[in-house]
Amino acid sequence: MTTDLTAYAAEHGVTYFMISYTDLFGCQRAKLVPARAIAEMQRAGAGFAGFATWFDLTPAHPDLFAIPDAASVIRLPWKPEVAWIAADCTMEGNPVAQAPRVILKRLVEQAAAQGLRIKTGVEAEFFLLSPDGSAISDHRDTAEKSCYDQQALMRRYDVIAEICDSMLALGWNPYQNDHEDANGQFEMNWDYDDALATADKHAFFKFMVKSVAERNGFRATFMPKPFEGLTGNGCHCHISVWNTAGTENAFEDLQMPFGLSARGRHFLGGIMRHAPALAAITNPTVNSYKRINAPRTVSGATWAPNSVTWTGNNRTHMVRVPGPGRFELRLPDGAANPYLLQAAVIAAGMDGLATEADPGPHRDIDMYRDGHTVTDAPRLPLNLLDALRAFASDVALRESLGTEFSAAYLKLKRREWDSYCAHFTTWERDTTLDI
Repeated sequence: MTTDLTAYAAEHGVTYFMISYTDLFGCQRAKLVPARAIAEMQRAGAGFAGFATWFDLTPAHPDLFAIPDAASVIRLPWKPEVAWIAADCTMEGNPVAQAPRVILKRLVEQAAAQGLRIKTGVEAEFFLLSPDGSAISDHRDTAEKSCYDQQALMRRYDVIAEICDSMLALGWNPYQNDHEDANGQFEMNWDYDDALATADKHAFFKFMVKSVAERNGFRATFMPKPFEGLTGNGCHCHISVWNTAGTENAFEDLQMPFGLSARGRHFLGGIMRHAPALAAITNPTVNSYKRINAPRTVSGATWAPNSVTWTGNNRTHMVRVPGPGRFELRLPDGAANPYLLQAAVIAAGMDGLATEADPGPHRDIDMYRDGHTVTDAPRLPLNLLDALRAFASDVALRESLGTEFSAAYLKLKRREWDSYCAHFTTWERDTTLDI
């Protein structure tokens, strides 16, 4: 494990370090630090004005210092003289309680204290667009059923291969790349890992995809629903829980339905119980609710849930259990903060363990066709305001994530909702101008 970044720079020919942190809205903030200065930055951190990014801070607050975590260092495959490194935010020597990576590390430690090690993987979908973002980048990508389209995939080979080659070189063990359900949409998968490592990789992946797309004359977006009528960008999260050594799946029981132990069902129960509030984290934008509450798309399915239900190997529900001892949360979208996504899953699941939560009955139906027959399952929030209200009402989840974080997040997200409501749209003029 890397500990001395000065030595790392000398060994690998690194001339600059990009010290990066992710704020409450998922925006990545960074300073480019020459290798000659990295020792001091590793000791004291790179200084930022916290108010200038999405934190609930004022210009009067002291400097925010981003302390680089040497274990996370990644050389930019497309610019190997630069190394990206995730950082933890501090202020006056103390962790910033509302900083997403700080929250996730605390929850990982709490799970470890109970002998549990959370491992996760994400499926981060994205669109490749024209440089101005107004249209998909491939005007020939027009099929009604475009998922796995071989020709469309190969027309974007240069971008996809460069990203995959980078992940191979980084040791992430990518294993498949495909054209996704929407025209212009792609998905790339790599091995699951410890929750913090997955979050760091997820953050870097988004940065890498956007950078490689720009190098090739395109624009990449993880926006949940960039085009009406097309499937949105999901960010499905695969979850398994292990012993501390990571050698034994703690929730696998082949004698139980779906191979999920009683404790595994309780962890799942926590996610089901807190799902409406979780949506404020996993689906954090106004646009998010155009994905999970969308009408049928051109392809025939949204591939997104709208009710709090779970099942076996069936992709029409919020949670599916595709194999023993693991499950897939299909709620999150491309706007999800890489660190808050993992933190919220752990917080909800651990609360489920503590309270022996019941996930409720599994359902085998096609929710897209027969979901209207389900009358005893909660609906997911219809918009961001409903999600924020659910989060504000969920005391257990707010306390687990941290009261300071929760207050800051609700304050800034409510302000975002107010800004949206104050915005006048073309639709309003088109539908009400002649009334």
